[in-house]
Amino acid sequence: MAKDKSQKKSKDSSKVWSIFSLAAALLGATVARKGLTKAWQTATGKNPPANPADPDVDLWEAVLWAVVSGTAVQLARMLATRRAANYYAKSTGHLPPGLRKDDQDADDAKAATS
Repeated sequence: MAKDKSQKKSKDSSKVWSIFSLAAALLGATVARKGLTKAWQTATGKNPPANPADPDVDLWEAVLWAVVSGTAVQLARMLATRRAANYYAKSTGHLPPGLRKDDQDADDAKAATS
């Protein structure tokens, strides 16, 4: 019986985290995209390419937009998700489902492979 409650709580926690992390990532990406669009307009005097694959868009412009926008959006999503994970951990007392402490310490990595 206690195991069933634990599994239900874990599934509920997983659903909450899925929704919470998705909302954080979408918000982060939206904010980054809007800021980047404004910066592009200020720097170039025109709108960013709507479709960089369009042959009418200069190659340098398409490549630059793809690199800059891809990097900025992914960084914003990662930062927003990390912030959401920190908030979740503080609220619940544990990391979100699917996240665990990363084994970045060399001593821990050697012990794990031994």
